[in-house]
Amino acid sequence: MAGTRIENRRIKGVLFDKDGTLFDYNLTWVPIILEAARLTAGGDDALVERLMAVGGYDAASGKVKAGSVIAAGDTPGLAEVWMVHADGWQADDLVKRLDALFTARAADASVPVTDLPVLFSVLRARGYSLGIATNDGRASALATINRFDLGGHLEFHCGYDSGYGSKPGPGMVHAFCEAVGLQPAHVAVVGDNRHDFEMGRAAGVGLRVGVLTGNSEAHDLTPHTDFVIESVADLPALLDSFG
Repeated sequence: MAGTRIENRRIKGVLFDKDGTLFDYNLTWVPIILEAARLTAGGDDALVERLMAVGGYDAASGKVKAGSVIAAGDTPGLAEVWMVHADGWQADDLVKRLDALFTARAADASVPVTDLPVLFSVLRARGYSLGIATNDGRASALATINRFDLGGHLEFHCGYDSGYGSKPGPGMVHAFCEAVGLQPAHVAVVGDNRHDFEMGRAAGVGLRVGVLTGNSEAHDLTPHTDFVIESVADLPALLDSFG
């Protein structure tokens, strides 16, 4: 756990990123993004490789680069990057096709980093309000929430298309705060990419916690967070340490 000091923080709500934070990013999303690239490329294998590379996939490591459009962007952002190289698409059509694919595949493909119902039960028992904010689409997010039976633990969830804007804007945090009746200073944002914490900073949250189950290394996250932990499984202990 990185962090130079622990203060008495009055955190009452936790807003989680989804992919890379609650679910292992590379195990979950690399196969889905590859399928999305094939759809976009229309069977052109060389173009598939180019789309994956410009999106942020590193073929040598088999991982997605931190901060890339695949790792941190929303579907319109990914479509915009890919349409520079793939001819014949209208933006709205490609976004719809990609979101439909993500909704169909993500729930079954998602690999939790820990027993999420147990984690959420522990946090709820300690009085925390919980939410999920993702740059994935809301339909895909809800399908995953339902598959892992997380809805009963959450007071809020949203995607890039829920009407609150995308990360790194502050809208998702503000919507969470309104839903649970908290001020941003009483909220912790937990994520795996810089855009999670830029969102948190823009909204004025009280705590930013990075995890290492996504695309980022500790050195990527430390400048933008208060603490870096290995996994969300370590979050209850971190919150308890504040007293």
